[in-house]
Amino acid sequence: CSHRMTRAAGMAGVVGASARPGRPPGGATPSRAYSRGKRLARDSRAATESPNWAPDLFSLRVRLEETGEMFRVANCRIDMTVRELKEELDLMAGIPINLQLLKFLDQGILMDDATLKFYDVIPGAIISLAIWHYDGWTELVLAAVEGDPSKLSCLGISEDSFYRTANSQNFKDEQWQKWTAQRAFVALYICAHRGHKEAVKYLLELGADCLGKSPLGRTPLHVAAAMGRVDCIAPLLEYGASIHDSDTNGDTPISIARHLKRPHCAHKMFLLYWMTKSGTKDPTNLMLREALYKTSSSFNKTSN
Repeated sequence: CSHRMTRAAGMAGVVGASARPGRPPGGATPSRAYSRGKRLARDSRAATESPNWAPDLFSLRVRLEETGEMFRVANCRIDMTVRELKEELDLMAGIPINLQLLKFLDQGILMDDATLKFYDVIPGAIISLAIWHYDGWTELVLAAVEGDPSKLSCLGISEDSFYRTANSQNFKDEQWQKWTAQRAFVALYICAHRGHKEAVKYLLELGADCLGKSPLGRTPLHVAAAMGRVDCIAPLLEYGASIHDSDTNGDTPISIARHLKRPHCAHKMFLLYWMTKSGTKDPTNLMLREALYKTSSSFNKTSN
């Protein structure tokens, strides 16, 4: 009995020691451990609750509602406007800016002029991207994302199409031509971004304009380069796409490829471009090598 009492007293002493001032097993004094724990808790709450706490640059994830695809947008800032985020998504998600509709939590549609801070968007948040549900754009985008020519052919991408929407049912002549040409361009833009080589060829053969531009001045070659879709770059170049076209930010397809760390794509695009211009299929052709030699210095200057 006395042995059990002595053991119990010893245990009580251990418990009591943890409650009295002294050093805990970790080696830090209780006051320091408490301060450190309090600071970590405060920083953790700030990171998840306060829109004012954020690193200078951070990443966001954007989910395309209609397909479930997830895209990562790097180098975001709390003072970044929704419009600026859409400009990034035009390139990273391959959805033209005029078709984008962004939402965050239950705050409704995000307005272009507002900042991420205004909507309490925090680092690592997921923003919803939807397609404007009018004039049949949603159906066209879904078909282009899938890259199915048979579905695209039924959605008003050519002048002889029987497809009509409430908006286009009365279009005739030039107005109808512009409407179908715009749809063919958007389909080509998205297919090139997703890497659907056969769909890209089909659309080009149908008459889709590879020199057409999105509201941000980007061509299908811009988005193909951004994603490193080398298989789609070749047919675009064969139909007249240019590596020198600049978007509204002054970026060419090659400069975008290099900025996004796709040097192989940039080099292959440059090589294919000069093969197309020279009319040769042999990259060892002397004339081609001479052209590459003469232009390599200017290429390096413009793309750095």
